[in-house]
Amino acid sequence: MAQQQFLHQRPIQNPFSNPFSSSPLSNSSSSNRPISVLSRSGLLLLLALLVILGVFLPWAGSPLFPFPNRSSSSSQSKWRDYSLPQAAKFAAKNGTVIVCAVSYPYLPFLNNWLISVSRQKHQDKVLVIAEDYATLYKVNEKWPGHAVLIPPALDSQTAHKFGSQGFFNFTSRRPQHLLQILELGYNVMYNDVDMVWLQDPFQYLEGSHDAYFMDDMTAIKPLDHSHDLPPPGKKGRTYICSCMIFLRPTNGAKLLMKKWIEELHDQPWSKAKKANDQPAFNWALNKTANQVDLYLLSQAAFPTGGLYFKNATWVKETKGKHVIIHNNYILGFDKKIKRFRDFGLWLVDDHALESPLGKLQ
Repeated sequence: MAQQQFLHQRPIQNPFSNPFSSSPLSNSSSSNRPISVLSRSGLLLLLALLVILGVFLPWAGSPLFPFPNRSSSSSQSKWRDYSLPQAAKFAAKNGTVIVCAVSYPYLPFLNNWLISVSRQKHQDKVLVIAEDYATLYKVNEKWPGHAVLIPPALDSQTAHKFGSQGFFNFTSRRPQHLLQILELGYNVMYNDVDMVWLQDPFQYLEGSHDAYFMDDMTAIKPLDHSHDLPPPGKKGRTYICSCMIFLRPTNGAKLLMKKWIEELHDQPWSKAKKANDQPAFNWALNKTANQVDLYLLSQAAFPTGGLYFKNATWVKETKGKHVIIHNNYILGFDKKIKRFRDFGLWLVDDHALESPLGKLQ
């Protein structure tokens, strides 16, 4: 299997950089005469202090400890109040933010994706939209300022089950998040985290179109295929993937996001019709095609998983052209991880330190 090799390391980041400024601590002095540590009283006091620390310090972070860990509590409170405008301003570089939405079970995939993004030197633009507080705290503990939660928080244990109402609730928030970032004036690239970058995708965003996206069809296109929106399929709509989208803060892109939100409202989840966000995205594309400047990305550069992982002949013929690989057309965490490993794309086993998050416990 052809795969681009990366020999360079990502640049060292300041692990203490964050969007909050802190004021210097004020110094205070005591007018009391200090006790000499060499005196009997001083030695007894020092011994008592060491005993207290030895007994209670190991419990300081434990839920059994009767007093709150004020440092941890204060940090979590800070991130709970962290807003999307603050986070986007912190993460944006050259007017662009790279966004992903993550619930706690997906953290290993986030880390794998981040390694590949870091190898292309774009990790500083990444903003993780945490869908639960556990993800918010974990990412900002490891990488301050790069995660934000837009209330309400979701149930992390149901949000990852494809076809469930929890999954619908998780994915249906996506266009609202993207619209908010566009309204703030930023370009935004959205990625699912079950993706791996093999090259820099920004060099493939030709022209100045409103919206860029990739086809989810497995039928092979010619290398010089049209970049127009494909014709509708059997269901009366296209089959564009909502997994990888680049948007400019234009009226056209905002219109597309608003229509996507509208379509999701018109096609809610039910037990009979286990919807997700992608059909609504395609209806929005089809219904706004005459009002929005759309651009279909190269299939060779941005192949669906149903093509890349299942057609070895095509992969060989297009060697060196692949940019982002999506691990779709397969369900289940374990199956996705195994397939990534089989194709040499599960990077966290040997390269976790290349991620801004490092090794996740």
